[in-house]
Amino acid sequence: MQKVLIALAISTVVLFSSQAFAGERATTEECVQKTQEAAAMINARGLEESIKLIGDPKGSFVWKDSYVFLMDLKGKMLAHPMQPELTKEEHVLLHTDATDKAIFVYFVNIAKDPGQGWVDYMWPKPGKSSPSKKVTYVYKVPSKDLLVGAGVYVGGMMY
Repeated sequence: MQKVLIALAISTVVLFSSQAFAGERATTEECVQKTQEAAAMINARGLEESIKLIGDPKGSFVWKDSYVFLMDLKGKMLAHPMQPELTKEEHVLLHTDATDKAIFVYFVNIAKDPGQGWVDYMWPKPGKSSPSKKVTYVYKVPSKDLLVGAGVYVGGMMY
């Protein structure tokens, strides 16, 4: 009987801790919503203020295990709250993921046509160095040569 109670207690702890962790993971719907909010902000408040707000690692465009980033269609990273060093580069088009995929080229191409879509690739989670599978939603800012993106990390499987 004691073994059954211990097993039940462990199962309960595992269940509740996995549910709590699941609540800390961003959803694809949130990524779409946050990128559209960022695009609307860019058109309403202007690029300079938006770069500051999107690039703020403690701001409203960083949530759970995700964040919004901002690029122009020439491949220049304008705001990235988790890796601000990317904004110092002339462009990021030559960067590849762990599978040698030129992810930023994909982002720009999707923004140009059809204007929005999803890209899967490998990218480190915030605070980590090893890559994890990630799927990012890319959205072209209406009437601007800019894109915003946000993604979710998928399982633990490498592909």
